[in-house]
Amino acid sequence: MVTAENVRQYRDEGYTICRDVVPAAALARMRETIDAFIAEMSTIMRPEHLDKPHVWHRRFFDMCATPELLDHVEPFIGPNIVLFSSHLISKAARDGLAVPWHQDANYWPLEPMNVITLWLAIDDSTVENGCMRIVPGTHTLGPIAHVPAEDLQTKVLHEGLPPDAVDEARAVNCELRAGDCSFHAPYTIHGSMPNTSARRRCGFTLRYMPAETRMHRSGKLAQWFANHPLFLLRGKDERGVNIYANV
Repeated sequence: MVTAENVRQYRDEGYTICRDVVPAAALARMRETIDAFIAEMSTIMRPEHLDKPHVWHRRFFDMCATPELLDHVEPFIGPNIVLFSSHLISKAARDGLAVPWHQDANYWPLEPMNVITLWLAIDDSTVENGCMRIVPGTHTLGPIAHVPAEDLQTKVLHEGLPPDAVDEARAVNCELRAGDCSFHAPYTIHGSMPNTSARRRCGFTLRYMPAETRMHRSGKLAQWFANHPLFLLRGKDERGVNIYANV
């Protein structure tokens, strides 16, 4: 379970790691669903780009709503938990794209910017197969302007941070065993290297926010969020801040 040290590290450094979050049998069922989905989608998009699978398939929604995962989220954001988004990102062996240094908050119309990412390791995630890298403490910097990424054909995202905004010497590798997870804050600077190894690196990112956070459906990001569904998974939205989709 989440410890006081996990909460402290997340608050002070912008990330933390929890071990053995999903038991082996449950993880095997998740992996079976994920493998089938990646194979199904392989003819139309790369496996790094499987955004919001919980909207497409009920099994992914059920993964996001797993009580044990929500139990891990609650110490960080409280009891009123909203599923904001998810992203299945799988780096194929010897062909996995890099993720440029970035801040997630750059892409989200949330106010306040209180949202947490749970990065669940479906496979072992190591330096060799392109694990996530994080720059601790950068969650306090606030928004930094992003610029077009170089060599777009080798990157997952089309934007990234300028080189002078990132102190790579301070970066840490978030190496995870399958079934572990990491948490990171919305302004935490993070990215990853390509996968040139012989082993796949698959992770399922689940984004949760407290019901007190508002998602703006208009503005410069309206084309992506005007009809974006939110799901209240636990607790209440006592102030009626958002509109939620039916399960």
